[in-house]
Amino acid sequence: MTKAVETIEIQNVVASTGIGQEIELDALGQDLDNVQYDPDHFPGLIYRLQEPKATVLLFRTGKIVCTGATSAENADTALRLVFETLHDLGIEIPTAQEITIQNLVSNADLNQQLNLNAIAIGLGLEAVEYEPEQFPGLLYRLNEPDSVVLLFTSGKLLITGVTTREEIKDSIAVIIRRLERLDILG
Repeated sequence: MTKAVETIEIQNVVASTGIGQEIELDALGQDLDNVQYDPDHFPGLIYRLQEPKATVLLFRTGKIVCTGATSAENADTALRLVFETLHDLGIEIPTAQEITIQNLVSNADLNQQLNLNAIAIGLGLEAVEYEPEQFPGLLYRLNEPDSVVLLFTSGKLLITGVTTREEIKDSIAVIIRRLERLDILG
């Protein structure tokens, strides 16, 4: 398992927060660079940051979502920069903003080819979604930890639905144990 854990790369962090008050998005769209705001197509203002690279969605209700960061630290930094920017524009920001990681999307590599047909049968067709003519990966929902793992014939995994790196590692451990029990891993 350690080899697979060593290959973990976080691809996307989704974090949310709020400022506890409504935001006038039309005015904010005029004051900021790198924004997109078209309420006919999407109800939030899309604010793209370059450093750290992330996209922040601001909603009229005061809810704020950060996506596209590659670490929890970068998501936190991006949201704190947005708080500073809003404060500089005269918007009152609460002194303590709670930032919640909603989802981590990561990948890892088992470093061996996988027979997805054998895995689908071995894990039980009720536990997996596998339609190779529709999508080249096998989707496997885990209960503990509560996550979704996509397996590909290349041995690559995509793990989502978790909120910590520990849950990523636990998801990989569960997959490896189950594949070893099926005698699929060499």
